Amino acid sequence: MRVTQSMLSNNFMRNLSNSYERMGKYQEQLYTGKKVSKPSDDPVVAMKGVNYRTELTEIQQYQRNLGEVHNWMDNSDAAMDKMTKALQRVRELAVQGNNDTYEEGQRGNIAKEVRQLKDHMIDLANTKVNNKYIFNGTNTTNPRFDEEGNLVAGSENNDAVNITVSDGVEIRANTNPSNIFNHEGESVIHELEDFATDLEEGATDEELGEYIESMDHFTNNVVNERASLGARMNRVDMIENRLNSQEVTTTQVLSDTEDVDVEKAIMNLKTQESVHRAALSTGARIIQPTLMDFLR
Repeated sequence: MRVTQSMLSNNFMRNLSNSYERMGKYQEQLYTGKKVSKPSDDPVVAMKGVNYRTELTEIQQYQRNLGEVHNWMDNSDAAMDKMTKALQRVRELAVQGNNDTYEEGQRGNIAKEVRQLKDHMIDLANTKVNNKYIFNGTNTTNPRFDEEGNLVAGSENNDAVNITVSDGVEIRANTNPSNIFNHEGESVIHELEDFATDLEEGATDEELGEYIESMDHFTNNVVNERASLGARMNRVDMIENRLNSQEVTTTQVLSDTEDVDVEKAIMNLKTQESVHRAALSTGARIIQPTLMDFLR
C-alpha cells in the first residue's frame, strides 16, 4: 500500500486530537475531583455511584426521622418525669391531710395546692412540641384536656405515632396516654379535683386515706409507661449508632468509587503532556512543506 503525505497528515491530526482529548479528561478530573463526568465515561462506575448515592440519601433521611423520634421521646420523658414528681407531691399532701391534728383551714390550704398540681398535670398532659400535642395519640392538632381537666370532646386518641427509622423498621415515638392518665376508668385529673373537694368538705380520715393508694396507682402507671418509653429510647440509640456507621461506610465507598486519585491524575496529566509535546515535535517532521509554502 502506498503511503501518501495526506495519509500521514490525517493520522497525525487524528492522534493529536486523541491526545488533546486525553489531556482534557485528566484536567476535568482534577477540576471536578471525580473519575467520571458523564455515564459514558465509565458506565460501571457511574451506576455504582448512583446506587451508593441513593443508599446514602436514604440513610440521611432515616437520621432525620430519628431526630423527630428523639424530639417526641425526650419531651415525653421529661413531661412524665414532672408528672411523677407532681403525683408524689400529691401523695405527700394526702398523707398530711389524713391527720386528725389538721384543722379545716389547714386542709383548705392543702386543697389549694392540690388544685395547682391538678392544673400543672393538665399543662403537662397538653404538652406541645413543634406545634404538636404529644399526649393525644395521632390527634396531634388538639389538646387532650380542656382547662377544667375534661377530655376534649371527640379528640381523645391513644393510637401509636409510628416513624420509619430504618428499612422496614418503625418505632412508636409517642406514649399511650390512656396508660398515663387513667386507672380503672378514673381520670387522674378528676381524682385530683375530687381530692381537693373532699379536703374542703371535711371528708373523714379514712376517705382521705384512699387517695394515698390512688396516687400510688397513678404514679406507678406513669413510671411503667416511662419504662416502656425508655426501652424504646435504648433501641433508637442502637439504630442511630448503626445508621451512623452505615453513613461513614457508604460515604467512604462512594468516595472510593467516584472520587479521583489526585496524585495519579496529576501524574497522568504530566505524562500525557510529555507525550503530546513529543507528538507535536514528531508531527513537525512528518508534515512536509507543500507547494503553497514555496509560493508564499
